[in-house]
Amino acid sequence: MKSDKFYLVYILECLERIKEFTEAGKDAFMVSHLIQDAVLRNLQTMAESTQRLSDAVKATPPHIPWEEISGFRNVLVHDYLGIDLEIVWDIMQHEIRELKTVIQAMLAGLSGDEG
Repeated sequence: MKSDKFYLVYILECLERIKEFTEAGKDAFMVSHLIQDAVLRNLQTMAESTQRLSDAVKATPPHIPWEEISGFRNVLVHDYLGIDLEIVWDIMQHEIRELKTVIQAMLAGLSGDEG
């Protein structure tokens, strides 16, 4: 069984990839299927990884909407034909940075021997 630390590191990697993929801006994101697919895949696996975090770890930052993140993963996986790219872009611009900061703090709070 993989540890919370493993999933937190993976979540950070996904968030970094999303940032990298979207550096060219909204216009590039909106016209490039390659960028859209890369971003959506990383959002999906990032959200999936949040579902695998222990309840104890998820309880530390109570302001993170874990259920909404999980629900978003379900939309990405099951309702992919109904994805609104404007909403995805808005999430990336307003939610990802805060999530990254919180995940970094959670990771720093874990003991170094976890693995």
